[in-house]
Amino acid sequence: MRKKSLALFLAAALATSVTGCQTKTTPPATEAVQESAVQTEAPEETKEAPAAEEGWKPYDENGQIKRDDRDANGKNGVVSTGKYEASKIGADIIEAGGNAVDAAVAVGFALGVCEPQSSGIGGGGFMLIHSAETGENVFVDFREPAPSKAEPGMWPVDKDGELTDDTKWLGGPAVGVPGEVKGLLYALDTYGTMTREEVMNPAIEMAENGYEVSAVLNRDMMEEFEVLTRFKACGDIYLKEGFPYSVGDVIKNPDLAKTLSLIRDNGPDAFYKGAMAEAMVKAVQESGGVLTLEDLANYDIKLRTPVSGTYRGYEILSSPPPSSGGTTIVEILNILENFDIKGMGHNSVEHLHTLTEAMKMAYKDRGFFAADTDFIDVPLTGMASKEYAKELASQIDPEKAQIFEHGDAWAYESPQTTHYSIMDKQGNIVAVTKTINYVFGSGLVPEGYGFIMNDEMDDFDAEVGTANEVQPGKRPMSSMSPTIILKDGKPVMTIGAPGSQRIISGVAQVISNVIDFDMDIQDAISAPRIHAGSDWTTSDETIMIETRVDNDVIEGLKALGHPVLETGDWMDYPCVQAVEMLPDGTLRGGADPRRDGKAVGY
Repeated sequence: MRKKSLALFLAAALATSVTGCQTKTTPPATEAVQESAVQTEAPEETKEAPAAEEGWKPYDENGQIKRDDRDANGKNGVVSTGKYEASKIGADIIEAGGNAVDAAVAVGFALGVCEPQSSGIGGGGFMLIHSAETGENVFVDFREPAPSKAEPGMWPVDKDGELTDDTKWLGGPAVGVPGEVKGLLYALDTYGTMTREEVMNPAIEMAENGYEVSAVLNRDMMEEFEVLTRFKACGDIYLKEGFPYSVGDVIKNPDLAKTLSLIRDNGPDAFYKGAMAEAMVKAVQESGGVLTLEDLANYDIKLRTPVSGTYRGYEILSSPPPSSGGTTIVEILNILENFDIKGMGHNSVEHLHTLTEAMKMAYKDRGFFAADTDFIDVPLTGMASKEYAKELASQIDPEKAQIFEHGDAWAYESPQTTHYSIMDKQGNIVAVTKTINYVFGSGLVPEGYGFIMNDEMDDFDAEVGTANEVQPGKRPMSSMSPTIILKDGKPVMTIGAPGSQRIISGVAQVISNVIDFDMDIQDAISAPRIHAGSDWTTSDETIMIETRVDNDVIEGLKALGHPVLETGDWMDYPCVQAVEMLPDGTLRGGADPRRDGKAVGY
């Protein structure tokens, strides 16, 4: 976990040197960083002109995150992403005659420009596609594998097995082989209808003309200030005169515009071979990493079979290994199916207790079993088994919280991380989750090319001998969970989220909110949320709970023996983006007000 020890110092320094705000009592670290969005407003004369005509903004007149106006309807298509600019680009592609895959590729490249701290061409991810014409479901894995010279035990640990430095998540040793360019262009060539020029030009123009800094991006810059100052090439792009950009400032990235133009004109080889590949290898190796030109030249996507399950008559399609997300979501829902969730009442003590216990058991299985199935056997069928879930559900005691160990999923076996959601009027569905892992990734930017390299190697275990230990060519375990829901073969919903381990719990809750409680998709996303079972900030038994949940319910959970961590009204993530098809054929998108998400319809 990265340290944010400089965040408070920076907030104070900016408040003094930039805004001249009067001194006040320092709040807790999280609050201080959130308030910095207001405190770091630059003097009017330093403001640049808006990058484009005035559009929707995810922050209010005070520079704070606004929590409303995130949904949209459409007759021809709806695009829900983590940034309005990217959603608008996707909707414009559909309006121009493109299909959902064309829009997804355009959005993917656009998010790498305007949400660079979260994803980009230096990273990778997963794409789940449902074809309305053929009924085919395709899962495109463009996750980042370990380089060929990676090996177990490659990060220094002490006698207790604890890491002794930060090279697992920062700098060269943290970098996996990036897959996004191959993944997006494979999808375009195979399932799209438009040219590279048509889908990439909007992102190139945004990189050239600039985009506005949101309250979330300002906060991320504040929290990762140490990374931005430590890695000069990254700081040169995302710091302004040595400080984070203020809310409303415009960032331009001409190097990234040049890079995307090269990929547009020359295809994947522009990225995986030649001068750009050499610049990536140079940046990584000079920082202690082992990425080689051969790793880049040999990279390819993998086509996999989606994880499949059902919940109360709905078909759930989601991400297979190396993602743990799809199987864990199905396992949580399978456990819940044994209870009258609707009868409990939404966010009641009984509901949240049952949901918590289901999460805890499923996450225990995830941590023990999940890994890249190209390297290790995983009991996927057992973990997704209704009978296994029934056995787990029988262990839930309605009167008290319990500590669980992983179950025996093998006994039920038989042979056999930004997110965006897009649906068009034909019923084509695309769900994409992609990432560079931590905020601002490894911190490395290949000189002259304007994109950040991932730190995906941190998703491997540092320990030797675990299912998820690092091996050459192996893809690390992920929580990314792009998910599609069908009913009788017809489109119902596409959904997913960024947010590390919390992706799984967030997606499962929203699905349950819609199916069990008949909630509107935006209401289901905005509703107060919990997380339990796995998180690097808490014990596995702790419930993280938004304080918009009734206080009597929170106290009731404590009385059952649950350790509770109150997170404030809104968690920072997971940030769910979803689109549903209503019975009359209207497409309705919801986007998460926990970050910058916005749905746009056409």
